[in-house]
Amino acid sequence: MAKILSAMSGGVDSSAATALLLEQGHDVVGAYMKNWINEDEIVGHCPWQQDIDDARAVADKLGIEFRIVNLMRDYKERVVSYLLDGYRNGITPNPDVMCNREMKFGVFLDYALEEGFEAVATGHYARTRTRPDGTTDLLCGLDPNKDQTYFLALMRQHQAARALFPIGELLKPEVREVARRNNLPNAEKKDSQGICFIGEVKMTDFLRNYVEDIPGNIVNQEGKVLGRHRGLHLYTLGQRRGLGVASNTFKEAYVVVEKRSATRELVVAFDRPDTPGLYASDCRVSNVSVVNRPLTEASTTQSRPRYRTPSTPIDITPIDDTTFDVHFHEPQRALTPGQICAFYDGEILLGGGVFEHIETAPD
Repeated sequence: MAKILSAMSGGVDSSAATALLLEQGHDVVGAYMKNWINEDEIVGHCPWQQDIDDARAVADKLGIEFRIVNLMRDYKERVVSYLLDGYRNGITPNPDVMCNREMKFGVFLDYALEEGFEAVATGHYARTRTRPDGTTDLLCGLDPNKDQTYFLALMRQHQAARALFPIGELLKPEVREVARRNNLPNAEKKDSQGICFIGEVKMTDFLRNYVEDIPGNIVNQEGKVLGRHRGLHLYTLGQRRGLGVASNTFKEAYVVVEKRSATRELVVAFDRPDTPGLYASDCRVSNVSVVNRPLTEASTTQSRPRYRTPSTPIDITPIDDTTFDVHFHEPQRALTPGQICAFYDGEILLGGGVFEHIETAPD
């Protein structure tokens, strides 16, 4: 059996994953990735100390060694800087996807290999499969409501080959049952929500500590001023809530359809299927990486343009090794520069890239 370093966040998923590895007979060490401790006292709940305590309690219950791996400097350089630079440049980055590639299966995996471990395990709802040629595919988790392969879309082959996802074959209730069967102290702990490894902090509260608010006008598509915004970086395409602009007499809500950096205007329109700028079929995706199979020719496959959306057919045309033109067979709502476009072949995650430019439908 293998020597595995199991990433333990303090939550039930990673704890159950660790327990399953032990049941399978592996030599397991648990480790908490210490990435953030809210030194700047951002408003919100950053439960890093509680998470460490919970992870340690699980490791003690399972009778395994527990480590705290301090990756705070790498996290600031590789994830936080990427996040803040994106918002400063007017796009909406995805820190969770970058955290997986750069941290869990980046510096944390490097640490594991240097320490003599053969693989890193996490509590992701995903699966791996070894192909006849010895390479590794990433597959969707069997729980359709929890599948997390979208957040693994930028992983590369050398990372996939060293990744283990012990709960990928289970449904969420079954994961809870694994925790209860092993009498884990966090078996009933609620799932956390928030920025990857920062905690339950609202993105707007996080950004206010690092990105200057530059107010501007909220306008409709005809140019009429409807109100004021605090800063374009606090809004994203397709956003409906928190705009501060009243709905019309038909109770139709406004939605963000454009951010104009030059004039600092936030453009809104009513959320309708025929609203210009809200739906798009064509885009350019850059910084593409693939998990296993090269994507070198024009082809038809599937994509998820955001987490929890069903796979939808697309045509991809490579421009170069890392840039594709993508055509969605059905128009998609609020495709957003900076977000991730994940590519699939059925249940196999092919890879993914970053939305660079969206070709919106003409008025």
